[in-house]
Amino acid sequence: MLVALSIRDVILIDRLDLALGQGLTALTGETGAGKSILLDSLGLALGARSEAGLVRAGAAQAVVSAVFEPPADHPARRLLAEHGLPDEASITLRRVVQPDGRSRAFVNDEPVSVSLLKRLGESLVEIEGQFAQVGLADASTHASLLDAFGGLEGEAERVRGAFAAWRAAERALTDADAAIAAARRDEEWLRHALAELDRLAPEADEEERLDQLRRSLQGAERRAEALASARDELARNRGVAQALRAATRNLERLGGDAAVAPVLAALSAAQDAVAEAETLLERLVADTAPDPRALEAAEERLFALRATARKHQVTVAELPALRERLQERLGELDLGTERIAALANAVQSAREAYRVAAENLSAARRRAAEALAHAVAKELQPLKLERARFVVDMVRREPQDWGPDGADRVQFLVAMNQGQSPAPLAKCASGGELSRLMLALKVVLARGSPVTTLVFDEVDAGIGGATASAVGERLAKLAETLQVLVVTHSPQVAAKASRHWQVSKRSEGGMTRTHVEVLDSAARREEIARMLAGERITDAARAAAADLLAGVS
Repeated sequence: MLVALSIRDVILIDRLDLALGQGLTALTGETGAGKSILLDSLGLALGARSEAGLVRAGAAQAVVSAVFEPPADHPARRLLAEHGLPDEASITLRRVVQPDGRSRAFVNDEPVSVSLLKRLGESLVEIEGQFAQVGLADASTHASLLDAFGGLEGEAERVRGAFAAWRAAERALTDADAAIAAARRDEEWLRHALAELDRLAPEADEEERLDQLRRSLQGAERRAEALASARDELARNRGVAQALRAATRNLERLGGDAAVAPVLAALSAAQDAVAEAETLLERLVADTAPDPRALEAAEERLFALRATARKHQVTVAELPALRERLQERLGELDLGTERIAALANAVQSAREAYRVAAENLSAARRRAAEALAHAVAKELQPLKLERARFVVDMVRREPQDWGPDGADRVQFLVAMNQGQSPAPLAKCASGGELSRLMLALKVVLARGSPVTTLVFDEVDAGIGGATASAVGERLAKLAETLQVLVVTHSPQVAAKASRHWQVSKRSEGGMTRTHVEVLDSAARREEIARMLAGERITDAARAAAADLLAGVS
């Protein structure tokens, strides 16, 4: 529902803020007062084309904002989610127009394209006028409207599901065909690459383990070299042990010299320590002697893995997964014929399931089409369209044109006069007739559209009396479930409204501006009397206005 409309500097409107509610709202006023400016402004917020002449003279820009409060499951909220836009309790559509006609669009204060603004606007509002209709005039909506009228949403959903399954099966077959064709083209390379990887047999985390082993072996080699060098130092130039023994023999020749005894003891201890050191060094050298092939083998393996990874433009860690993928591609060749046959059978089964679901929907639609044509015919006579004939045209599509909405092309047609061939809605009637035709359809199809706000622009053109009253009654009936705004010159229509706005032009300070006034009961009676009598309002006109309003209550 449209809850607020804010207009700044659009043609004759400098500043206007309107709060809207549920039910039927009538907009009345003399010709040229600016009612069309209100609709043009709303159209801007809904994504209509902007023009240079829309900006009020002297203003830097025109700004229109429309605030909606759709239900939680409304399609507009799905659109917001698809485009990553904030979904709040209300949805604000805003349009800013520059004097040269260029414009910017915003949704909940986020910049968007005008095309997205228009898509959101079309999901929230339908405008039916003498010269432009959106919504019901769009043939692409007719199938879903017929389904909603006939209560066929379940059947239609089954068709959509069957179509999606059919298309998914076709994609699986196409992908398999493409994969097998690619595998055949690359078969020789695939077998060579797989054989190379099979010989290499890469393992998960092998690069890290080999690198650690390599560093460990390199450390062991350095350690062995240090131990051997230390051992060699002890043995160099006759060796430390031999030197100690020679020194001991020379001192022992002195006999029992008491002064030499401590030296001999020290030399003895040194010989023991050197002997122990030599023993330990020999043992360590023997225990830690590296395998000269182990380091070479680790490095060869590591370098082979890295070279293969570079060749295939992957990391070493990804080589096992690459090997599996190559095996799968070759496996597709081996199982290709069998798999393609199974997928082809799945496509045929899915197509047949879709065909059956579509046939069932078509049969149900034909029954609903008859009921819809009958219901619309009942609405046409009171609206002075008794010679019109409404037809739901259902044409079987060619199989290549079947879609998620079924195997039928559904279109609403109408013949306005006897002997006339039915034609699309927008091409068969005058402006006033078309507006009334759209009103009749909306009364019958109201529950089939997600749109919660309807705007009728001069739906009463060229009619009066009982026909105008019938139009008002149907607008009021629509307004029981939807929000309806009607621009009208008919007092009978205006009297049916639950809310009444008067649009007028005033000149102030050399400037002409459009104003909108919400009428209370007394002012409303006066406005309807003006609509009945013209420039000179008589007491009889006031009494007639009171009668019209009393008839509403």
